[in-house]
Amino acid sequence: MFAILIFGESGHWTLLEIAVALACLAVLLAFGFGGERMINALRRVALPARLALPLLLTLPYLVIATADGVFRERWLAVYVAVPLAVTFLLWLATRLDPQQRGTWCDLAVLLLLGLAVDLRWFEPAWPAHLHAIGKIVLLDMGLYGFLVIRGLTHSGIDFKASLRDVKIGLRELLFYMPIAIPLGLALGFLHVHRVMIPWWFVLAWLYTVLFIAIPEEMFFRGWMQNLMERRIGRVPALVVTSIVFGLSHFNKRAVHFNWQYVLLATIAGIFYGRAWRSDRRIAASAITHASVDTLWSIWLR
Repeated sequence: MFAILIFGESGHWTLLEIAVALACLAVLLAFGFGGERMINALRRVALPARLALPLLLTLPYLVIATADGVFRERWLAVYVAVPLAVTFLLWLATRLDPQQRGTWCDLAVLLLLGLAVDLRWFEPAWPAHLHAIGKIVLLDMGLYGFLVIRGLTHSGIDFKASLRDVKIGLRELLFYMPIAIPLGLALGFLHVHRVMIPWWFVLAWLYTVLFIAIPEEMFFRGWMQNLMERRIGRVPALVVTSIVFGLSHFNKRAVHFNWQYVLLATIAGIFYGRAWRSDRRIAASAITHASVDTLWSIWLR
């Protein structure tokens, strides 16, 4: 089961594809565990090199597409242009908005990265079983742009979870479940299953926290809610971010507008946002998020 979760059911991953995927994940983990030391080291690089460094994110597509025989010049152009655009816009944002209250540049980057993932704009560039690599590349672009170029503070991107992170994450889970389970069952969105295999839960949780919860929490809480709090305040930012988070699920597991999923995801976003803003820590909200998704996928789908 765990192999299917990671590598998918369609296609067999080659050693080269696995190596590229691990290299992309290494960037995420370097920021998550390296923290300020990693960011400060990169910010000491000369500005021209710092602005050009994201071009390295072209390599995953170039290597995979060449090896798998799906290389297209137009997609190479996209993977050259998008990292440079993200970098330039966030560099411009630092000039226009040194107080980090959010500008149109930040919004443009969030829209670009968010819509590219949600609407699957770049998936045709990759073999069907490698779409996850394309999403990780976009995440790496955002991490480098917001943390190194923009220097965004208080995002809470630290994967070294503390006992307090666990307590906060589980607290918000306990607050959410009495609302979500009865509502989901009443709407016919949730269905109880009698699958009680503990190791499934552990493996599924680890997969979910790394490939779903952490990326989404970085985007919606570490970047979006973080910036919006400075512009419109804590409560409005929590509400607006949760609504956007809910709407991002409109096309999940349905060919039409999945309003039940949107509603439950919006409510979930409130509790994920509360977990993050308690100490401004991604680790806390990722624990809530991964726990909700895993409980749903194993016992309530």
